[in-house]
Amino acid sequence: MSSSAVIETSPLVPEAHARRIVDPRSYGQHALLHESFSWLRKHQPLGKVVLDDYAPFWLVTKHADIQEISRQNDKFHNGDLSTILIAKGVDENIRRMTGGSPHMVRNLVNMDPPEHMKYRMLTQSWFSPNSVRRYEEKLRGIARGFVDRMVAGGERCDFVRDVALHYPLHVLMEILGVPEKDEPLMLKLTQELFGARDPDMGRSAAEMEDPAKAVKVLQQVLADFGNYFNGITEARRREPRDDVATVIANATIDGAPIKPFEAASYYVILATAGHDTTSASTAGAIWELCNNPEQLAKVQADPSLIAGLVDEAIRWTTPVKHFMRSAVVDYELRGSSIKAGDWLMLSYYSGNFDEEVYPDPYSFRVDRTSNRHLAFGFGAHACLGQHMAKLEMRVLLEELLPRIASLELDGTPKTGQSPLVSGPKTLPIRCRFK
Repeated sequence: MSSSAVIETSPLVPEAHARRIVDPRSYGQHALLHESFSWLRKHQPLGKVVLDDYAPFWLVTKHADIQEISRQNDKFHNGDLSTILIAKGVDENIRRMTGGSPHMVRNLVNMDPPEHMKYRMLTQSWFSPNSVRRYEEKLRGIARGFVDRMVAGGERCDFVRDVALHYPLHVLMEILGVPEKDEPLMLKLTQELFGARDPDMGRSAAEMEDPAKAVKVLQQVLADFGNYFNGITEARRREPRDDVATVIANATIDGAPIKPFEAASYYVILATAGHDTTSASTAGAIWELCNNPEQLAKVQADPSLIAGLVDEAIRWTTPVKHFMRSAVVDYELRGSSIKAGDWLMLSYYSGNFDEEVYPDPYSFRVDRTSNRHLAFGFGAHACLGQHMAKLEMRVLLEELLPRIASLELDGTPKTGQSPLVSGPKTLPIRCRFK
């Protein structure tokens, strides 16, 4: 930290910044969030958010602090309180519905040791670096098909709607075992879950302002997921295949068949986060290449930089903006006393622009070295599908960038409004091909 930084002595995050960080609309406006997080990292790297409509929580904005908390799963739990930021009224309604649990699903995100590893190991081998490598040639064929359609479609397209949404969705659904005809349903349900409060993506964004109605809306979305995957489970138990759905359907935990609720929850996390985040980062890459033509020229001149472009786009976009943790013990951090039972927000979006880690963090650089971003989380809960996500992005960009003669925006892009998972939701571009 700069020696000239003035550290606030009060633990309370100023209300203007606190309101901005909990407001879904802020996540459609990058500049506003960056303004708040930059101020907080400099003046109040660890502060407490106290607002009437939310339970108090510590806001963790620094890269090193997020890592410190994430590596200590014995001191900071995922399962005790909600792992995502929700208002008090929503939490109360969820607990009323579940009989006391703060979670509407039970998956890897909200499991703690030793349970977390038991479930993670069910599918971990499918997403290891060695396993995903065997998909490269198949991915290349899929990616080439999308690029060919871009070329055939003319110079103008909406890169999100025409490419970024569908390419990783198709890849993930093939691995999971969902038929291609059902991909539109999976996309629709994913957007309704992650973009529940976005007026363009939510099933009923207006009802999300009422805690009781909001929980019912989310319950309906999850029920639709569950009903669909119950059918998949029955089919894979009758006729196993070489796909992840078969692994989940026939899994055993502690010697007993996986329970239906846990199986459905497992499907949901793979069928949503497994493609939506990759879509966001892929679109983020193209958006910034439009904004930075010199970076496009640099990576076209040296394709070995594409791997760096992938990581920089993931850092820049940070599709998963936060996860919450709860303290199990009293803990001292940056001179503040976190008490057992306290709730903490790990702001990956802030950590990925930390000036102490990233020189010139607000410049998009395809040749950025040592890009230790937090977009996939950190520690035991690091994203299961990160190697697949990076491979998908690299292959698509390797197929697309050499064919581009010029690239520019063809309108004003829009970003999703969600403090949990968000990225570009429209990206109108004009792309001339060689």
